[in-house]
Amino acid sequence: MFFTKVKSISTKELQEQLNNQPTIVDVREDFEYQGGHIPSAVNLPLSTLDQQAGNQKLHEPWYLICRSGARSMRAAKYLTKAGYDVINVKGGMNAWNGPVQN
Repeated sequence: MFFTKVKSISTKELQEQLNNQPTIVDVREDFEYQGGHIPSAVNLPLSTLDQQAGNQKLHEPWYLICRSGARSMRAAKYLTKAGYDVINVKGGMNAWNGPVQN
């Protein structure tokens, strides 16, 4: 059986990257994203990721985040297999201590 190796970082490590303007992709549903998200994050819900991912850039890493890290890990496995450079954010928004925008 083939297992996809996914890179992961902590929310603290992501926060340290914010000055570098990383591409942060929030894979929660729209209503969750609207309830509070990292200010620079774009919303690509997991439920529509397979339809929307092809419209996005492949050349830069994406930092994937959700509520707890489970959905972003699923998205990371899917996108890694599709050739994207992605990094899962462990703990998700539950562990995020940085700025939040509603």
